[in-house]
Amino acid sequence: MDNISKGEQMLQWAKDLFPLCRSLTGQGTLDTLNYFKDINPELEILSFNTGEQIFDWQVPNEWNIRDAFLEHESGQRVAEFKNNNLHLLGYSKPIDEVFDREDILDHIFSLPAQPERIPYVTSYYSERWGFCMSHTDKLRLPAGKYRVFVDSDLKPGKLNLAHALLKGRKKKEIFFSSYVCHPSMANNELSGPVLLSALMQYVKSRYPDPSFSYRFVLHPETIGSIAYLSRYYKDLKDTVHCGFNLSCVGDERAYSHVQSRFGNNSADKALKAALLKKDNTRTYSFLERGADERQYCAPGIDLPLCTFCRSKYGQYPEYHTDADNFEVVTAKGLAGSFNVMKSIIDAYELGEYPATRILCEPQLGKRNLYPNLSIKGESVVRQRMDFLAYADGNTSIFEIASITGWPLSEIIEEYRICQSHNLIDASS
Repeated sequence: MDNISKGEQMLQWAKDLFPLCRSLTGQGTLDTLNYFKDINPELEILSFNTGEQIFDWQVPNEWNIRDAFLEHESGQRVAEFKNNNLHLLGYSKPIDEVFDREDILDHIFSLPAQPERIPYVTSYYSERWGFCMSHTDKLRLPAGKYRVFVDSDLKPGKLNLAHALLKGRKKKEIFFSSYVCHPSMANNELSGPVLLSALMQYVKSRYPDPSFSYRFVLHPETIGSIAYLSRYYKDLKDTVHCGFNLSCVGDERAYSHVQSRFGNNSADKALKAALLKKDNTRTYSFLERGADERQYCAPGIDLPLCTFCRSKYGQYPEYHTDADNFEVVTAKGLAGSFNVMKSIIDAYELGEYPATRILCEPQLGKRNLYPNLSIKGESVVRQRMDFLAYADGNTSIFEIASITGWPLSEIIEEYRICQSHNLIDASS
């Protein structure tokens, strides 16, 4: 399957999952995890019980929602959950009562700066009820009495997440993580998990006997990564060689790198190399963090991980609104993200530290790797020579890309050519 077709496949997965109401817990999240398990049966569903202590946190109650709306005394309904699941404040407690208009306004959330958009708002750790609607519609609410109806359960249950480990010849792992806790938003939710699932398929098909091991984790943001780390962090500190949190990877506007705490771990170097020569690349320091890199890079955890985005969370106008849809997320955008992560996987599987087998420059002409006619100004194999010049067995393929300025995908191609002519040994 070519990369564009892979993008279309990922887009279809996202469209299938878009209607589900995901949250920290509940049936929508579990159904989403099981959907991905159908794609990659190696995924195992893990559960944590309500009240379970996970570092400084406790697993919250499980929330399930069936219906919700505001109904004016005239019979007109607004903010109907079944029309758009963003209309309900996430984790709203059950209620069926009648109030005056003035009494419900403080429970209705809107965005005056984006008056036509429905915002995404939650209240995970403080019990309340609420609704979300466009600011325009909020201002149009007629006077009178309103029935407030939320048919939900908020009670002890489970926090669910999923993981899989594809074992390689080495114990060292390349780690991918994304989150499944947002309702109907395409970029800030579904783009990350569908990319992770496509990468898992790629490793299985392209590298059935991989050099590295590959770990894939899907969980609710923040509480899920904390739960996962509480159970596995000691093992992960020993095994994770490089890792990536995948967030908002479906649009076509930018390529973004949210660095680790110090911006210099193996993942930072790999992603920097993979984004070389891409249009509209942006780098954000850890001071601008906001996703699960907060947990994976926390003091005492310090996994060699960073976050990869297209447009960074919080930095595009549709973020956390109903406009985060399939006008934002495209097959082309997803395919571009797939290519970035695929190039990193390919680099690790080729061998992180290429080493030339020849002392001084190899005679490339006799191998048909260099033109035998030298013309002033031509440099048709400069890239090949640059690669070989730094292939000393101590400089990683990612560092070679950064030093030479050649894109990682092109360095990989030179690596393969040189390897096929027995010029390079590889070590990891």
